[in-house]
Amino acid sequence: MPIAFAAITMACGPSITPLTPRGPMPVDSRGPGETSAPAPTAAEARADAEYFDENPLMVPVAGVAPSALRDSFNAARSGGRAHRALDIPAQRGTPALAVMDGTILSLRQNTLGGTTLYLADSRRRFVYYYAHLDRYHDRVSEGVQVRQGDVLGYVGTSGNAPRDFPHLHFQALRVDSGKPDWWNGPPVDIRPHFQLAGRDRAL
Repeated sequence: MPIAFAAITMACGPSITPLTPRGPMPVDSRGPGETSAPAPTAAEARADAEYFDENPLMVPVAGVAPSALRDSFNAARSGGRAHRALDIPAQRGTPALAVMDGTILSLRQNTLGGTTLYLADSRRRFVYYYAHLDRYHDRVSEGVQVRQGDVLGYVGTSGNAPRDFPHLHFQALRVDSGKPDWWNGPPVDIRPHFQLAGRDRAL
């Protein structure tokens, strides 16, 4: 069944400033989704929880339930840094899904993240980063609006991912409307906020 990408309008809501690159995007010397932003404050964490209660997140890998996710947010990485993201193992070629309605901001290839994608939610509150994809869905392009559950790409081992460990590296970044570098927002521990199992919307 073909994937149906739907336009999203906010006619009844407040105006939303489009997120467009106004500075250098992350370069290959940085890790997949790595950000220099500080961790969220307690108040910001509470606001995030309320937002996701009102806007339920779908696990971004088809067939994976929230209960199957394992915490890797604070896992140690090289150089003394923390992971600040979620790794979701799956068979190569498993559909990677839109966690909620939004707009594809950027498709990029780089040495570390491999085949990557940035998705902004429809409220421009968060940007979601997908890395180590095997490939994009044929109808995915920058600026395309998608619905929760649309297939964006397929799980793989591109970039610096171990070849025997296909997985989706997934990261949620809070958008700071006062800053142009939306890809460098504070990372959010997203695992506790998933409520919906990953399901291809076209099925």
